[in-house]
Amino acid sequence: MLRTITIGDAEDPRLADYTQLTDISLRTSLEAEHGLFIAEGGKVISRAVGAGYRVRSVLLGESRVADLSTLVDLTEGGPDVPVYVVPDTVAERLTGYRVHRGALASLQRAELPSVASVLATARRVVVLEDLVDHGNVGAIFRCAAALGIDAVILSPRCADPLYRRSVKVSMGAVFAIPCARMTEWYDGLSGLRAAGFSVLALTPDDQAAPIGPVLASRSGQRVALLLGTEGDGLSSRWLHEADEAVRIPMSTGARAAGVDSLNVVAAAAIACSLLSQLGEEAVMD
Repeated sequence: MLRTITIGDAEDPRLADYTQLTDISLRTSLEAEHGLFIAEGGKVISRAVGAGYRVRSVLLGESRVADLSTLVDLTEGGPDVPVYVVPDTVAERLTGYRVHRGALASLQRAELPSVASVLATARRVVVLEDLVDHGNVGAIFRCAAALGIDAVILSPRCADPLYRRSVKVSMGAVFAIPCARMTEWYDGLSGLRAAGFSVLALTPDDQAAPIGPVLASRSGQRVALLLGTEGDGLSSRWLHEADEAVRIPMSTGARAAGVDSLNVVAAAAIACSLLSQLGEEAVMD
């Protein structure tokens, strides 16, 4: 059940989970130390709970107390969860921004599964190499979940999909799709090959093959699609290690208009849509 507790001081230690939510460096350290993450809004919080994450506490501004009725099912059958109700000005001072999406919840992280265990039952996966923008990571998870991708694999330095902005942008899709993080980058693609995946590197390079025909030739196979950083794209090593480089063809007038590539989220959406059209039957070991 939920226990409502009114607090008027932003320095109250019971509110420590919500300190300066816009400070990435501080939050990365704090969340890693305490094994927590923050979800925002009743719908996203409910999706996190539905995925099995345990609620530590809830923070609610006084102007949004009516939202409490949407949270009553968050702890059914579990321990009491404190709901800290604070003046809106305290919520803003505490979190570092104006909280306008209703409730915030602090949830306990779960240990990520190994890459091998996630790949064991997957046939279409997206692999993110060193994406640092949390919003982009969240948006790609949303694309992957919406378009039938089986899993997302992260390089060691890729941004945290459970960071508040990633969770928010994904609308909770980060909870809906299996995810694992590589333990090392240099030979990170070897695990994909060991699991029987064909590894395709998405690049804007004109010399790369158009992605549609390449995917069509791999119908029924396990396919892993590599997506690179927002600015430089995939590293030269991963491009070299991939089985084939593929591109999304641009229109004939695109270069004349000064457009030579898509941003990583748009590219991911198109590529995931094409990848999801592969035959349902997969080559399984």
